[in-house]
Amino acid sequence: MGDWGLMGVDWEQRIDYDRLRKERLQKAKDALASSEADVLFVFRTEDCRYLTGFRSHLHPTASLGMAACVLAKGGDPYLFSMDNDHAHLRMKWLDEEQIQPRANLRDISAVKEWAERVKGLIGDNLDGKTIGVDLWSPAIEERLREAFPKSKFIDGYEVLMKAKITKTVDEISCLKAATFITEAAFEDGIDYLRPGVRECEVLAVMWHRMTALGSEWTQCANIICSGPYTAPYRRLTSDRIIRKGDMVIMDVGGCFNGYWGDFTRTWVCGDIMPTEEQIDLHMKCYNAVWDSCAASKLGNTTLDVYQAAEPYVLDSLGHGSGTNPWELPYFSPAAYEDPMPLEVGMTYNLEPYAGKPGIGGFRLENNLVVTEGEPDVYTPYPYDERLVTDVHPLDTTTGRTR
Repeated sequence: MGDWGLMGVDWEQRIDYDRLRKERLQKAKDALASSEADVLFVFRTEDCRYLTGFRSHLHPTASLGMAACVLAKGGDPYLFSMDNDHAHLRMKWLDEEQIQPRANLRDISAVKEWAERVKGLIGDNLDGKTIGVDLWSPAIEERLREAFPKSKFIDGYEVLMKAKITKTVDEISCLKAATFITEAAFEDGIDYLRPGVRECEVLAVMWHRMTALGSEWTQCANIICSGPYTAPYRRLTSDRIIRKGDMVIMDVGGCFNGYWGDFTRTWVCGDIMPTEEQIDLHMKCYNAVWDSCAASKLGNTTLDVYQAAEPYVLDSLGHGSGTNPWELPYFSPAAYEDPMPLEVGMTYNLEPYAGKPGIGGFRLENNLVVTEGEPDVYTPYPYDERLVTDVHPLDTTTGRTR
């Protein structure tokens, strides 16, 4: 992909969307083939997109039934959506039969009717077979067990996560494109940041830039957190008026083609120098994020990465990223019990924290790809130089004007 262009062109190789869809689906088929499941019922909208390319209407809360997919061993996925007319017209890589009317999971009485439709499509009543389900409610579970009384049910999300834990070349390009969009938002947000503006005003400027550049949604509600709310850390944006000298944590992320940007920097508000204690805390967090990046090499595990940032961790050091902004691999204290070996193609975000009430809190976040050699850190946006005394060897942008 070209480093900055997002549209399709004839003069260089950029994202190949047909290849993206085919390789994702093949990875899912391979994961299903190697599992005990005979069929997957997929109710997470982001994983329906992973399997079919269907872009759903995104919600600020969970909404079962916006999209659903069924993938049987040896078969192709079926997509169920209330937007099936739209899908028939525009998703020409799917056969007509693969696009079906909505799976109504909101009205519990309709779940069994959907189950009967599934039986007709895959030509199997699934007696004695194993069904993997990625997400359901107790009521949906009850109806599905009634519809398939002789079937065994297992966690289907675990099956798909084995497919998604490493990314294809086009997936990585989409993640990087989301980062380009997010970087533009940071630039506008930092330019706008000054004493007397509100946290929500800074976020509005950043959200506008991401949306204007084609972001489908944002990685979360997004966090602009300032002053005393940085320690202890408050993970939301409010109407607080930012004061001169406040530490401001900015944690936002755009979405490109279903893949999520997400990185964090901490900035000093106004034309003022931070205190020695603030610089010290920032440097602890800064070294933690870069040291954990440095540990992201083949031969290491999630535990090695986690330990490289200790003790500057708020329970979780980070998470994987893809069509879901929070997926495997994870970096938490659970890695002490179950460390996961790193693999080429893993993409994840590392976000340590250091803070002290009355002084300030500091959150920093980098995104990277595990490679055969050094990690590919694709969030090079610089750090506030007023808070950096010694530039880390892996940091190639901060300190250029020093």
